Amino acid sequence: KNIETVLSEDLDETTADIDKRLEELQTELIQKANLKEAYDNIVNEIYRLRDLRQETLSRNALRQDKRDRIAEMTDFLNTQTGDITEFDDKLVRKLVEKVIVYDDWLVVEFKSGLEINVHP
Repeated sequence: KNIETVLSEDLDETTADIDKRLEELQTELIQKANLKEAYDNIVNEIYRLRDLRQETLSRNALRQDKRDRIAEMTDFLNTQTGDITEFDDKLVRKLVEKVIVYDDWLVVEFKSGLEINVHP
């Protein structure tokens, strides 16, 4: 279920709207500069949109990395034959990043970034 959630919510965001608005602002900036008008607001908006665009690209890269790790995990699991009936060190090392032990539960963090709380 966690994998389904990650895959369904992690659709990449587009930068097309940001790029279009940046182009409009840059054109407006050039026009105002040519007419010697104040253009501080336009410059500030351009900087804000550039930052927003970079943040969007970074989030998309993180999502893609997570999808890649989940795909790698899925491929590995699909190559496993038979049922798992005992502890498999190879499987654990391939899939699990760390396990945090608390008094009343465990948190298993997979290399894909997913976490599962295990309560007795």
